Amino acid sequence: MPNSQPILVSNGSKAMGYYLIAIVVLVIDQLTKYYFKTALNLGESIAVIPPVLNWTLAYNYGAAFSFLADQAGWQKWFFAILGLVVSGYIIVYLRKAPRIASTLSLGLALVLGGAIGNVIDRILHSHVIDFIHVHYADVWHYPIFNIADMGICIGMAIVVYDMLFLENKRKVS
Repeated sequence: MPNSQPILVSNGSKAMGYYLIAIVVLVIDQLTKYYFKTALNLGESIAVIPPVLNWTLAYNYGAAFSFLADQAGWQKWFFAILGLVVSGYIIVYLRKAPRIASTLSLGLALVLGGAIGNVIDRILHSHVIDFIHVHYADVWHYPIFNIADMGICIGMAIVVYDMLFLENKRKVS
């Protein structure tokens, strides 16, 4: 057969399962942010696993690693709109994604839940609520993050894995 591509069936209504995953990430994210915002004062820290993990309430007015946090406030709407555009694209794409691309769809669902979680913070609070503080004593500190950030990072790692190792296999299946 000359260069025949397999016919890939789209997720269609199966995308609802991936939307449910996104909703679970979103709900856990928002519940944990609410808990830590009400349980701690800004900057307050509680050791969980000394000397590597604390719960520390922090507000991020920028994006990852506080990118653009020192700007005059326009970044709130920039990142909120960007998050909404990316979320809208993922919502549409999850219905059209090949059904056999379940790894890709899982990654996108995690990104979707995280993106919406951080957009909600930006719109309601003008900042993102962070509380997971990984560090080593007072020597090294990773930027404080939240469940939404974990969903985005883990989801993107899964998407990259799919792109590198699974996407070409779908083309020849």
